[in-house]
Amino acid sequence: MCGIVAYLGEKAAQPILVEGLKRLEYRGYDSAGVAILSNGSMRIVKTKGRIKALEGILTSPNENEKLGIGHTRWATHGKPNTINAHPHQDYTGKIAVVHNGIIENYSTLKKWLQTEGVEFASETDTEIIANLIGYFYTKGNKTEENNGQSKFEWAVQRALHEVHGTYGLAIVCSDEPEMLIGAKKGSPLILGVGDDEYILASDAAAVVEHTTQAIYLSDNEMVTISPKGFHTKTVNNVAVSKDLKEIEFSLEQIELGKFKHHMLKEIFEQPEAISTCMRGRIDIENNKIKLGGIASHLREMTRTKHLIITACGTAFHAGLVGEFLFEQLARIPTETEYASEFRYRNPIIEDGTVVISISQSGETADTLAAIGQAKERGANVLGIVNVVGSSIARATDAGIYLHVGPEIGVASTKAFTAQVTVLTMLAIELGRRKLISSAQANSYIRELSQIPDKISRILKQSEHIKEIAAANIDKNNWLFLGRGFNYPVALEGALKLKEISYIHAEGLPAAEMKHGPIALIVDEMPAVFIATAGPQYDKIMGNIAEVKARGGKVIAVATEGDENIKQHADHLITVPDVPELLQPLLTVVPLQLLAYHAAVLRGHDVDKPRNLAKSVTVQ
Repeated sequence: MCGIVAYLGEKAAQPILVEGLKRLEYRGYDSAGVAILSNGSMRIVKTKGRIKALEGILTSPNENEKLGIGHTRWATHGKPNTINAHPHQDYTGKIAVVHNGIIENYSTLKKWLQTEGVEFASETDTEIIANLIGYFYTKGNKTEENNGQSKFEWAVQRALHEVHGTYGLAIVCSDEPEMLIGAKKGSPLILGVGDDEYILASDAAAVVEHTTQAIYLSDNEMVTISPKGFHTKTVNNVAVSKDLKEIEFSLEQIELGKFKHHMLKEIFEQPEAISTCMRGRIDIENNKIKLGGIASHLREMTRTKHLIITACGTAFHAGLVGEFLFEQLARIPTETEYASEFRYRNPIIEDGTVVISISQSGETADTLAAIGQAKERGANVLGIVNVVGSSIARATDAGIYLHVGPEIGVASTKAFTAQVTVLTMLAIELGRRKLISSAQANSYIRELSQIPDKISRILKQSEHIKEIAAANIDKNNWLFLGRGFNYPVALEGALKLKEISYIHAEGLPAAEMKHGPIALIVDEMPAVFIATAGPQYDKIMGNIAEVKARGGKVIAVATEGDENIKQHADHLITVPDVPELLQPLLTVVPLQLLAYHAAVLRGHDVDKPRNLAKSVTVQ
């Protein structure tokens, strides 16, 4: 969840590190720091707070300082303060480390190192790595050849053999002022390769300003970089050949442009993002869906008696929509599981079970662990991810990329609608092969192709939705209610409001309100109903009446042209008419805007909500 960046090249390192940290700040912003080397000395500057705070205490860049590492933190072990900020030095002062991940056996290793006389300055698990490297670097057999590698490389490998957990690491040593080492296990790490310069980072956002060429490290691999070039190997010192890949997005895509926040930019990007997601996959002329990434697995999917979707957070809500789609269109028994729970129980995986794992980043630690569990039990595991070359993309048997470009906002928006779009295309194709007629499939394909234009119409109501938010932001408890395909949307709407406005919200199936939560309703309490046209419209109108009778304030998301609901709703937002199974792609958009405007009006930083980070790479 933290962001790491490192630089080695011909330019001054400090400005490049700071700019890289700014581009990675969505991964964590509790504290920040840099370690910069020059002429055998190491300068470390770090502080509690965001990158701006770090900038305020940095001296002017030194053109001779051409190697450095940087870090922006999302705290796990130890409070978010200056002492616990990265980089961490070892007890000798020669080694400095920045780390993304968690070391699970840090307590045992710390006790052992303390018996060896090693002193610790912080509460973090990361300091264990620095001190382990320093211990082996200092105490190791200085006469052995270390298999043809430097003592620094050997000490890193020796230390990594002792740690259990996850890590993305950038490491420097003052005795090696022209050497940078990176290592990966369970946390993302890429190396951007430019002209006589290298940028090691958690993701491509910190790289694209300098180069579009990169290598993606796999688990248990490390890279050693010097002015002469780089070489990759396993942590067991076995050489590995890595191909240069083209980074698939541009610097422009991660800039704000005319928007104040990345979240708002990404909400407004959804029409284009969904169009891009469908491009090459929907053939309107021939009424066909082509999903090349999983084409060879479609026959197995049509035969499966059990489909499991695993995901976390917003991706879990997309998975719930997928569950309804697969069961309705293809009659495949489907269950959606929190990945964080799936791995800790004894899931039933029989012959032919197919597991679909969903993640925007492709690095979600719980989802990766669930994939491992499913594969161990013989399931065919498919992935739906956005980031090309990510860990989940590599761990699954096959998959489908979203292709919606980078999502910087911590609260996911365009990734959710793209995930639902992919699941819808897959469900239509499976349904066509199993159950529904070609005419039905063709109708759904045509309707799906029109979704981007219909989202554009909804976005024109942004100022109206802002007025609704302004009228209700003083209320600290909200309900979000939906039925059928819109129940997962109610969950997602509540999550968005909680994430960025810090208003307590609960998402529920509307029918379940009367089984307990109705006790929460007091005068003027906002209740957001997704009350679009469909088979359960009359039922949800009854639920609205129950809330109104108890003094609640109704915010309704309804179908354009619905005159009846106007007399029941205190606030009304409309969406174009589409078949019920496509409604989540539209009804979620007003809820994204509602959460966004509520958060901004309450004075919160929507792109950096408290206690959250974008990519959850810890379990």
